[in-house]
Amino acid sequence: MKLWSDSFKDGEKIPGEFAFAVIDPVTHVKLSANRNPHLAWSELPAGTKSLALVCHDYDVPSRGDDVNQEGKTVPADLPRVDFFHWVLVDLPPSLDAIAAGQYSDGVTPRGKPGPAIANGQPGRHGVNDYTGWFAGDADMAGDYFGFDGPCPPWNDSIPHHYVFTLYALDVERLPVDGRFTGQQVRDAMRGHILGQAAITGVYTLTPSLAQAG
Repeated sequence: MKLWSDSFKDGEKIPGEFAFAVIDPVTHVKLSANRNPHLAWSELPAGTKSLALVCHDYDVPSRGDDVNQEGKTVPADLPRVDFFHWVLVDLPPSLDAIAAGQYSDGVTPRGKPGPAIANGQPGRHGVNDYTGWFAGDADMAGDYFGFDGPCPPWNDSIPHHYVFTLYALDVERLPVDGRFTGQQVRDAMRGHILGQAAITGVYTLTPSLAQAG
């Protein structure tokens, strides 16, 4: 299997239009275009009956004590955890690309609807981890289905890595329903993966890291 993007190169920076937020010199961050990136693939394994796409950031701080706090920096040696940004299942194997902005174009307060996808788009969306992140925010709380892009802490000492993984599966419909999560998809795919391919983009909202890069 091969996976690539016209929106960014594997191992390189993700442009701000494909992020949830960009750097603001006064307020630290401001909301961005939040468009999903272009993705395309080829050479699916024989017997592929559906595709699943998962995007996760593996650099998320395991504790939020110092996150986005004035005068503090999130230390590089802090243990990190996964944060899911996109969970998409039941894509038909006849599909070979996703256009930039096809599934997300702008920030939607309280989240986009799901799991069914608007306008007859193929697949089903799970909730991403902004669902938990905004749970205590009266203006933003809701179920965040589909893609929402990078928004790492603006005071983190390391850049964040966003892994887009495409899975070829031997089932037409993944056995997850309703408000399913990235981890539930990972669990449901076990024993059904015929092949996979991944690309990684890098993003930061820390001004010193952005300038150095």
